[in-house]
Amino acid sequence: MQFQSFDGHYVERLRAGDPPTQEHFVAYFSELIQLKVRSRLHTVQAMEDVKQETFARVLDKLRSPQGIRSPERLGAFVNSICNNVLLEQYRKDSRVDSIEDESDRDFPDQRTDVEGEVAAKQMEQKVREILEEMPERDRRILREVFLEERDKDDVCRDFGVDRDYLRVLVHRAKLTFKAEYLKITQRRPPPGK
Repeated sequence: MQFQSFDGHYVERLRAGDPPTQEHFVAYFSELIQLKVRSRLHTVQAMEDVKQETFARVLDKLRSPQGIRSPERLGAFVNSICNNVLLEQYRKDSRVDSIEDESDRDFPDQRTDVEGEVAAKQMEQKVREILEEMPERDRRILREVFLEERDKDDVCRDFGVDRDYLRVLVHRAKLTFKAEYLKITQRRPPPGK
């Protein structure tokens, strides 16, 4: 999987209903949404529902008179919409679970998703490559907070900072990561150009 950057032209083509752009959009974000939801949802149907609802809301917003303010942040916008849809799905599932008998529950599919595994490995490798290009302190902050998911109080103790300053350090490290990421992605032209 290759990371993609977006611009106003891409969003305008998507908004206008350009078939190749729509196909690219759905294919690209289907992979990312699948990576995000497969460990959080227990049924294929729930995963598909979240994906379809996310696409519907994003396209509705793009086609609304306001559109989106920052086309280059399309990926972040899709991610935030997906997070909202996931939260709604959790609420819906918790209401249903409290009503259903325990013996009627759906259990996660135990089969391996080979494509998902390959995409996840490629994404993990790309993230590690980008991290290696970053300064040591930024690399450690991102690794400990996001990859290792360490307790933030423990991270604060290790770095000798309070929670407020940790947020500043994380923000700076994320900006550095983004800059490295953009260096890589701007070498590849987006489809349709």
